[in-house]
Order: sequence, then structure tokens, then C-alpha cells
Amino acid sequence: MGGTYTLLIALDSSATITVGALGPQEFPTGSYAYTGSAFGPGGFSRVKRHRELARGERDTRHWHVDYLLGHPDAGIEAVVRTPDRDVECAVARALPDAGIAGFGASDCECGSHLAYGDGRDELLGAIERAHDAPEDT
Repeated sequence: MGGTYTLLIALDSSATITVGALGPQEFPTGSYAYTGSAFGPGGFSRVKRHRELARGERDTRHWHVDYLLGHPDAGIEAVVRTPDRDVECAVARALPDAGIAGFGASDCECGSHLAYGDGRDELLGAIERAHDAPEDT
């Protein structure tokens, strides 16, 4: 089964991370939300792959979020899913922009699919609300 997912990522210390073709990017300490879709043959197994990368069990970077998850001070704290619906862009637009243009949004017209919040619980609440009532894209 596939659908749309958002990862709540904690970054325990500020970091400059080179994000593929986006180059070096500044990431302040705090909580991040990355919204993606998983409609391929593996469906939500993509989330498992993200978890493995965050734990250091994988090295290969395919997506922008892989560079953030590959940092030793980053970890996945929660995953929110909307099964069987492509609401990736609607969810991403409902969250506060992290200020990294094009992050996770190379195949759409969104500014970014990465959100930032310095409060974990507030950002998680925003993620849950965005997944509860998104408009289809």
C-alpha cells in the first residue's frame, strides 16, 4: 500500500549539510517535517528505507531528505501517513516553509517539501492537521 507520508525529523545540533545539487544548506537545531509520496511498487516501504538511513544502516542517497537523515545528529521521531491518496503537495503547502528552496520538490511546482519548527509538538500537530483534511493535488 502507498500514499503520502510526512517524517518528523529531529536535528539535535545546527549543521551545514550538502544536499545533492542544492549544495550546502544551513539547518538550525530543531524539528523538520519532510513530506513525500510512496506510490511505487514498494509503497510505504520507502519509509522503512528512510528509517534505515537515519540509523546508519544505509549509505546511498537518492532524495534530498536522505542527506538530512544521513547526518549523525538527525533522527526520525514520528511518521504520519495518508494511505491511497496523493496529497503530498497539499500537505507540504500547509506546513511552515524551512527556507530551503526546492527541497524535495524537484518534480512539482511547490517551493519546498521541507518544513521547520523549533517546537516538536507544535510541528507534529500541524503535520497531523495537514494530513487530516488536505485537498487532493
